[in-house]
Amino acid sequence: MDDTSDFGTPHNGNAPFEIDVSARVRRLPPYLFAQINGLKYKKRCAGDDVIDLGMGNPSDPPNERVIEKLAEAAADPRNHGYSDSQGLLNLRREVASKYLKKSGVRLDPEREVIVCLGSKEGFSHICLALLGPGDTAITPAPSYPAHQYAVALAAAGQIQLEVADSEKLLSNIAYTCHHLCPKPKLLVVNYPHNPSAVTVEPEFFVAVVKLAKRYGFMVISDLAYGDVTFDGYQAPSFLAAPGALDVGVELTTMSKGYNMAGWRVGFCAGNAEMIRALATIKGYYDYGIFSPIQIASIVALRHTEAAVEAQAALYQRRRDVLCDGLERLGWTITRPRATMFVWAKIPEPWASTMNSLDFGMKLLEEGDVAVAPGAGFGPAGEGYVRMSLVENENRLRQAVRQIGRCLGG
Repeated sequence: MDDTSDFGTPHNGNAPFEIDVSARVRRLPPYLFAQINGLKYKKRCAGDDVIDLGMGNPSDPPNERVIEKLAEAAADPRNHGYSDSQGLLNLRREVASKYLKKSGVRLDPEREVIVCLGSKEGFSHICLALLGPGDTAITPAPSYPAHQYAVALAAAGQIQLEVADSEKLLSNIAYTCHHLCPKPKLLVVNYPHNPSAVTVEPEFFVAVVKLAKRYGFMVISDLAYGDVTFDGYQAPSFLAAPGALDVGVELTTMSKGYNMAGWRVGFCAGNAEMIRALATIKGYYDYGIFSPIQIASIVALRHTEAAVEAQAALYQRRRDVLCDGLERLGWTITRPRATMFVWAKIPEPWASTMNSLDFGMKLLEEGDVAVAPGAGFGPAGEGYVRMSLVENENRLRQAVRQIGRCLGG
């Protein structure tokens, strides 16, 4: 007797087995950087020296003191068990201390700070904690992809508003909240902005808090590039705005200024109830970051602020090298005050004859320079390319020369 007879008709072994993925996965659009990444891989396999300005992946090492502390902590057998998913309390205390020193914000490290597996994980999981079917979030345009897709994976809808003009954005937020029913549940703000490098002044966040209280929406501020600022500009914290702790949270990271991208250390701080909701989700999903990484992160926050400032100065010099070179080629460039990116408008005649993906493919195919096409950040990014500042100054000069040859400059 067939042992499977009680379970219905067995699958036909000759027919292909079909995997039925969830609707949330089917809703995700095709990855628009796939063509660029595929060609880049193919060229490198062929031995071509591709200068990669496409990814914002820091190439400089963390401070030696931080690496030494990681090795010391990893050598202690007591540090190899599961870690609390909310993060070591001493690390959360250091985060609170940095907020107080840098932004004048007083936080309770036990209730208002949580450690994340990078700010991207924190953002994705807090979207799961706060949003669901029928909810709507306002997200930036153009947009760092996770800001769109984490909302989509939470099964919520979204309205994208352009961020280039902060006053216009505030007006559009108010208009959307006034006319949409039900009103948006969440606003996502990202300054300094990825990909466009747009920045704001503290007054912007004061206005955001007032709108949040008037219309009843929560706020997530992504301050991932808060440590990478130029020309004396200091990126304001959303949490420093009066009343911000009543309505929202802020995400920060050690990936950029501290050169610890692969370590996956980020933080979410702010409203205690929103932090508690994130902690609930994380409690089901992970056991926290490897304790030696957290211990080394305490040292980084406590002792290496001068190195963070030096890294920002290094990015500023790279910015000037790249912008000077592109301007000599005839590009119109707005020099960023922050981030590790240059958001460059595609020059004529190319802007009139090809989209940003085709332009990016041209630079890669003919110039061996990889950039991120603006369309990869949504329709509002079309007409631009994003160039990262992760290569050294000589490589950036070489990239400019190769772009010039490719475009006939």
